[in-house]
Amino acid sequence: MSIDLKAKIEELVSKLQKDPALLQSFQRDPVKALETLVGVDLPDEQIQPLVTGIKAKLAASDLGGALEGLKNL
Repeated sequence: MSIDLKAKIEELVSKLQKDPALLQSFQRDPVKALETLVGVDLPDEQIQPLVTGIKAKLAASDLGGALEGLKNL
């Protein structure tokens, strides 16, 4: 069974951005938060690429929002 990593990251980022409590949980303990989200206890070597991708996507989203705010100045 193979998963589309990029699609899964997009899906999980969307869920995290819609739920501030879940996003806070992810920031505290990303592995546990993702395991809760997907409902499966995954091995670290499988969940770590998701954590890395989600952190990068969230950081890019935050940067995009900051740049958008600067444009409005």
